[in-house]
Amino acid sequence: MTRFPFYSSGSSPEDDTPPIPVCQNFMVPKKEISMFPDMGKWKRSQAYADYMGFILTLNEGVKGKKLTCEYKVSETIEKLLVLLGTLDRWIDETPPEDQPSRFGNKAYRTWYAKLDQEAEGLVAAVIPEDKAAAAPEIAVYLKEAVGNSTRIDYGTGHEAAFAIFLCCLCKIGALRVDDQLAIIFKVFDRYLVVMRKLQKTYRMEPAGSQGVWGLDDFQFLPFIWGSSQFVDHPTLEPKHFVDEKVVNENHHDYMFLECIKFINEMKTGPFAEHSNQLWNISAVPTWSKVNQGLIRMYKAECLEKFPVIQHFKFGSLISIQPVKP
Repeated sequence: MTRFPFYSSGSSPEDDTPPIPVCQNFMVPKKEISMFPDMGKWKRSQAYADYMGFILTLNEGVKGKKLTCEYKVSETIEKLLVLLGTLDRWIDETPPEDQPSRFGNKAYRTWYAKLDQEAEGLVAAVIPEDKAAAAPEIAVYLKEAVGNSTRIDYGTGHEAAFAIFLCCLCKIGALRVDDQLAIIFKVFDRYLVVMRKLQKTYRMEPAGSQGVWGLDDFQFLPFIWGSSQFVDHPTLEPKHFVDEKVVNENHHDYMFLECIKFINEMKTGPFAEHSNQLWNISAVPTWSKVNQGLIRMYKAECLEKFPVIQHFKFGSLISIQPVKP
C-alpha cells in the first residue's frame, strides 16, 4: 500500500526529518494537463503518488474509529477550524439574491470574491512563520476547494483540491503524523459542513454530475474514509445505511452516515432511484469490501478522468515531475 510520508511528531521540530525534501522555491501552481495524452504524465507524477499516498494513509488511520473518539488536536488543527469558521461566517454575511433562476445563486460570486481576496492571509495565519513563503502556493488549493465561481458548481475535483491543500500543509510540516485523526474527524468534517451550507444556500450545481449513476452529486472522499470507519464493526453492516433510523441514530459517529443523512434531506423519492450506486453498495457483504471498491471507483471515476484532472494545478509541493525511481 502506498503510504504518505508525514513528518514524524518528535519532542521538538529539530527531531523531525522532512518526509520529502521540500523545495523552498515555492511557486504559484498552474495547470499542466491540457490534453488527454497528458493523463499519462499525471499518473506517473510525484503529485499522483503523494495524493494517493495521503488518501490511503488517512484511510488506514481512521479504520474502525468513531468521529467522537479521543484524539490529539494540535494548534494547526485549531487554526484550520478558525479558517473554516471564517468561510462559514461569510456565508451568513452574504445572503442569496432574489433571481429568476432556481440554481446557481449569483451571491456565491460575492462570497467567492471575498475568499479570493483573503485566501493568502487566511493560509498565512495557519502555517509556521518560517514557511510564510509557501502561502501563495497553498492558497491556490484553498480557493480551488470551494467550487467554481463562473459556473457556480461544486464536485469531486473541488473536494480533491481541499485534500491537496491539507496534503501541502503536511509537506511543509504544519500538520504531522499524529494529526491524522484530527485532519479527517475535525478539519475535513468541518469542511463538509461548510460545503453543504454553500451547496444549499447558493443552490450550487453538481460539477460533471453523472446523475443517478454517480456515487453522489458532490462528494466522494467521505464515503471512502467513512466506510473505513466501519471496518470490523460488530453490528452495523453495509445493508444498514439505507435504514433511516440507523442513519439518524449513528450519524454523529460516522462520516458515511452524515453523507447519507444529507442525501436524504436533499432528495425525495425512493433511495434506490435517486442514489442507485449507493443502493448497490448496500448489498456488498462487508465494509472492508466496500472500502476497497470505493478506492478503485475513486481512481477510475475521478483520478483517471480527464474532465476532472484538467483542472488540477501543480507547483513545487504537488509536483507534475515523474516519481523518482
